[in-house]
Amino acid sequence: MANTLKPYLDCISLTLEASMCLRNFPSQLVERHNKAEIEVKESKELSLNPIKICRTEMEKCLIEPSINSVRISIAIKQSDDIESLLTHKFARFLEQRAEQFIILRRKPISDEYDLSFLVTHSHLEEMWKHKLVAFIIRFMEEIDREINGMKIAVNTRARVVAQEYMKAFAR
Repeated sequence: MANTLKPYLDCISLTLEASMCLRNFPSQLVERHNKAEIEVKESKELSLNPIKICRTEMEKCLIEPSINSVRISIAIKQSDDIESLLTHKFARFLEQRAEQFIILRRKPISDEYDLSFLVTHSHLEEMWKHKLVAFIIRFMEEIDREINGMKIAVNTRARVVAQEYMKAFAR
């Protein structure tokens, strides 16, 4: 992990640990319904204040805790058009495979964020909290590294294509 990224990810990790104190809480309106409160927003008193952690204006994380669920939304760094395009395509690729990630949502909460996770009390009954937090942090590290790698590969390929194109004029 890069030294500049470490304080940002540590802050997210500690906040996630604190906000993932979830419990089983059925609906107050419909009997035998147990929905993620952060998604349905039936009662204001069951949702806590959202927490926004920003590294830069473009790279941020929104954590929305409630009594029985937590929604984590991530905005990935996009410093130029290539990174923006790669991030959009990569996020779309992951969202199409959301069932395999279990906690990944198919759509982010708004256009401001690229990916969203939803952790419910049932996820914490099946999985360990510290492992879920570690997965999200590791995911954030890896997606940043993956997009940087793809950007380098695109630039390398563009350089080779430009060199071959210019060789045609040199002859």
